[in-house]
Amino acid sequence: MLSTLQQQALGVPPSQVQTRQLSTFDLEKRSKTVLIPHGGKATIGEVEGCGVISSVWITFPGWFWRHWDPSCPVSPTILKTLIVRFYWDGASAPAVEAPAGDFFGVGLCETANFASAYMGISSGGFFCKFLMPFARGFRLEVENVDASLDTEVFVNVLYQLVEPPHAAPAYFHAQFHSGRRAGPEPALIADLRGQGAYVGCSLAMQGEDRNYLSYLEAPEYVYVDDDWESPRFTGTGLEDYFLGGWYFRDGCFTGPLHGVPVKDALNAGTAMYRIHDADAVYFRKRMRLLFVNPWSPERLRPYAYSSVAYAYLAEPEGQGPGLPGRDDLLCWYRIRDRDHQSIP
Repeated sequence: MLSTLQQQALGVPPSQVQTRQLSTFDLEKRSKTVLIPHGGKATIGEVEGCGVISSVWITFPGWFWRHWDPSCPVSPTILKTLIVRFYWDGASAPAVEAPAGDFFGVGLCETANFASAYMGISSGGFFCKFLMPFARGFRLEVENVDASLDTEVFVNVLYQLVEPPHAAPAYFHAQFHSGRRAGPEPALIADLRGQGAYVGCSLAMQGEDRNYLSYLEAPEYVYVDDDWESPRFTGTGLEDYFLGGWYFRDGCFTGPLHGVPVKDALNAGTAMYRIHDADAVYFRKRMRLLFVNPWSPERLRPYAYSSVAYAYLAEPEGQGPGLPGRDDLLCWYRIRDRDHQSIP
């Protein structure tokens, strides 16, 4: 799916391709960043034309100590309260809408260095290499919903402008889901409508009890098109879906298409990703993916999760459920390096 999109987007003579970059660097002001105060939002840039985004990079302070301004407050929650949105072709709803940490692969309000083929965290930088085609243009918006923390963003988005194709592009979507669940309750990852392909997800989970990882017993239930009352297929366990085993017995690992950047048994937290390339899940009308635990309810304990499903759809209009309020975004029972503070 992804290689086909690349072929469609760039399969033209070099003379018909213009490489451009959207950046927060202002040549006149010599300023590298755009300030996003708490409660504020900013359009980082708008681009007109037909083409494809091939690289997104962003960084921002606030989750680490700012050595150049020690008086600035620090909170890792900004990784959850800084929101990234992409709009394609003038759509009213964003096709990409997710907290920065989740979108780039680690949703636990902490960072972990890893580099997959499509997204990762590079020692303070956050990158995405999913191809994002557009027919008429795109807009990038960043919002800071934090209660008190101001931040500023550094952004570079490299894109290619091409001659308009004969066929409409497949639009990249990133759908966010989150919440606290009773042990037996399923975790909804993707709920997609129309024609397209599901190409993976990032998922962070945490048990209410420390040292609790039994949420990993839940296999994927995948519903496709007319197979809606009963799943078209299921797996054998949540860690198995991410191509691990035995609750990720040997700890963290990262690869080009799947990995576990964080496994913290004491805090009962895990951050995982899997990208479907040749194994994309295609659908004509709709697709839904949940993780459902088969254990009896009395054996299970509450957990929290947040996820981003990555997909390509025929329409540019966003389909996400909309983000919850700030307190619900901060769904974790514990946040590393901040356990002494109250977490909603």
